[in-house]
Amino acid sequence: MLDIAEELHRWVEQGRDFAVATVVATNGSAPRQPGAALAVDTDGTAIGSVSGGCVEGAVYELCQEALETGEPVLERFGYSDEDAFAVGLTCGGIIDILVTPVRTSGRGPAADSGSAGTPVDSTAETLAAALAAAARGEAAAVARIIQGPAELVGRALLVRPDGTHTGTLGGHPALDRTAVEETRALLDVGRTTTLEIGEDGSQCGQPVILLVESSVPAPRMIVFGAIDFASALVRVGKFLNYHVTVCDARPVFATRTRFPEADEIVVDWPHRYLDSQELDSRTVLCVLTHDAKFDVPLLERALTLPVAYVGAMGSRRTHLDRQQRLRDVGLTELELNRLRSPIGLDLGARTPEETALSIAAEIVANRRGGTGVPLTGAHTPIHHDAAARPVGRIGSVA
Repeated sequence: MLDIAEELHRWVEQGRDFAVATVVATNGSAPRQPGAALAVDTDGTAIGSVSGGCVEGAVYELCQEALETGEPVLERFGYSDEDAFAVGLTCGGIIDILVTPVRTSGRGPAADSGSAGTPVDSTAETLAAALAAAARGEAAAVARIIQGPAELVGRALLVRPDGTHTGTLGGHPALDRTAVEETRALLDVGRTTTLEIGEDGSQCGQPVILLVESSVPAPRMIVFGAIDFASALVRVGKFLNYHVTVCDARPVFATRTRFPEADEIVVDWPHRYLDSQELDSRTVLCVLTHDAKFDVPLLERALTLPVAYVGAMGSRRTHLDRQQRLRDVGLTELELNRLRSPIGLDLGARTPEETALSIAAEIVANRRGGTGVPLTGAHTPIHHDAAARPVGRIGSVA
């Protein structure tokens, strides 16, 4: 749901009632991962996707039904279904989808005060707060019950990094306390997944399964070296939803005119800028300076940081020379093995755009555990992300 937070936040602000269908679990070759969502408002407008087109029509109808009944529904779509070809999920995968109606038309001062208007239920308010936080780019996570006591399914809890929360899952207060603790841990690593809380933790008389969706600020891509290849990489980085910074010590090259799509342009020595930054495990560093006086002191620091990816441009001869220079300044073989150089996958790239594509492909493969080999004729999985834990028996919870 949070993957379409900006659009849904606008719907909330406009007072548009809608139903949101969210992928809560997958098995096999599923096209979308948990958290992917499709929403439909009362006018029939749809945004988002839960299957890349496979079952959108059937899910669209489920959303319309949920808007009419006001009740959440948990539904499974799979290849084994008799109507698999009818709904279009013929890839062999299984997806479980939670459809939640969200009524926002009673929002506003009158409804909030209780003096007029139709009151909005607490779940809708919690989801609205989660959408607003995600739309602002704030770190937050929303936990929703997808399996447990029927009267609690669909209830939501918004958790922030400091442990404060909005809303309640209902049931015993112990359920909220446990959910906040577990959800906060998942938010800390930016993870979206299902979570089972046992009977002891839920105090509801049965286990409860939650879908936890984490929304964190966009991961960072820092491109060092304001060259023509960097301009193409900036565009690809933005396409992949990175917050992109271009850093170069030469002010004549590091300009907004040359890099209009970059989020930030920094004129500084690369290693000095890197020393000033707080980076996380999602950050990717692309060193395109291709000059020993810039890239050696930069890589000396970068290869000791807990970032996701460090790549450096250059020929194989340049790479061997660079490796030796880095050994000379004290880097270990283990640290040197983290360096992706020459940067990118072998696509036969020549133009800046093709080279940017090869770099982006390597970043994605590194992030997702891909091999980079052609899928045709291969026996590797198409989707490398671990499937979410199955949620057991699926059916209507109305």
